Amino acid sequence: MTEKQEILNVGIDLGTSRSAIAASNGRRNWLESFVGWPKDFVARKVLGKPVLFGEEALENRLALDIYRPLERGVLKEGSERSAAAVRELIRHLIETAKGENGYTQTRAIVGVPAESFKVNKLAIINLVADFADTIMVVSEPFSVAYGLNALTNAMVIDIGAGTMDFCIMRGTMPAEEDQRTILTAGDYIDTLLETMLRERYPHADFTLNMVRRFKEQYSFVGEPPEPVIVELPVTGKPTRHDITQEMRRACESILPGMVETILELIAGFDPEFQKKVRNNVILAGGGSQIRGLRAYLEGVLREYGPCQVQVAADPLFGGADGALAMAVDMPDEYWEKK
Repeated sequence: MTEKQEILNVGIDLGTSRSAIAASNGRRNWLESFVGWPKDFVARKVLGKPVLFGEEALENRLALDIYRPLERGVLKEGSERSAAAVRELIRHLIETAKGENGYTQTRAIVGVPAESFKVNKLAIINLVADFADTIMVVSEPFSVAYGLNALTNAMVIDIGAGTMDFCIMRGTMPAEEDQRTILTAGDYIDTLLETMLRERYPHADFTLNMVRRFKEQYSFVGEPPEPVIVELPVTGKPTRHDITQEMRRACESILPGMVETILELIAGFDPEFQKKVRNNVILAGGGSQIRGLRAYLEGVLREYGPCQVQVAADPLFGGADGALAMAVDMPDEYWEKK
């Protein structure tokens, strides 16, 4: 192994709902951002593991103390278990990236929701410090922008579970005034959709996790591409339910705040370059997959002049890939060293 190969660069997207890692050795992995510890010695014997992650944790949640450590994009204040859950997520992701190979140095860039970047940057650096020699924390929309080389006259909108993060790029590292965060994102849609379904179908039996899966499969804004029919148990019997209008209303609930924030950021940009920004708006994150969203935003922005909205090709690894590209390019003086 050469000296260059002994350094492992990793980019991590630490999200409210899903977390992903991309490494310079070609390894990539993702998992849902759930961490669970067995409740007692019986659960530990049955599960055979000291800690479970992602889908495996969800499937065994009845036997676990389970945590989704980032709430609305921010590490839950005063919760030792939430901090421990983030630490375990980071450890697990980095270990899967390393595999069986030994590396003399690991350099990690961690992309987090913009609000967490403001509030939890130092805490996250400390949680990563046991697993990486040099560390940098950046906002998720900036890491996406870096990976797409959308570094000037561009706006990235990262629609996650806990937050919707906006970053406008001027050809430099973005300042705080170049970024915005609103809380009407994926979790907001899930909660609203659950409330509406309980009101319309009071005899149906379902969980928020089921509602989240329906959203991920059928979400849309505008005219429905087809009716949204799902099965919900009623007194134990699977029964078909039409949730088309509830799905539309829940998904469209995020649009007013989204449009307002886009227009506010563009209006604050240099007027000579506002047209270029309108023609370089990029949707990223899981919420970018909502059907009809790109066309809706283009329709709104056209009232202010020519525009183009595009959707990032990889909503799952876009942030991690961008963070990895940044790690490879980053000069030594920018890194936080232990």
